Amino acid sequence: MTDLDDIPAPRGDLTLKLLASRQDTNLHGDIAGGWLVAHMDQAAELAAGREAHGRTATVAIEAMDFLCPVRVGSMVNIYTTVCEIGHSSIRIDVEVWIRQPQERDPRELHKVTEATFVMVALDDKGRIRAVHQ
Repeated sequence: MTDLDDIPAPRGDLTLKLLASRQDTNLHGDIAGGWLVAHMDQAAELAAGREAHGRTATVAIEAMDFLCPVRVGSMVNIYTTVCEIGHSSIRIDVEVWIRQPQERDPRELHKVTEATFVMVALDDKGRIRAVHQ
């Protein structure tokens, strides 16, 4: 049996924190999904790079659903959790949580999306290598 979480909270380490600005919007004035995915990828790469002690690359992104739009002025917090380390690959869970621009309580966060990124360790020539060398 699992316990239900009455107050959802981010899981993992805060890896990136940035402000959503006007130049990052789509035609409707919301932050573009691709902008979020690019920063999620960057956070996954940072987390994987720490584990691999070097260069990594994204080889897959598992399913992603967007739960709510991100408005200009939102503080975007990207959390990462290393969930599995293989011979050359690292699976990273990535969550995006935002603080709305009008929110006064810095602890009040809203989940936007999550996905699992699969990263591989690379050597200096861009070839796949073992994670721990």
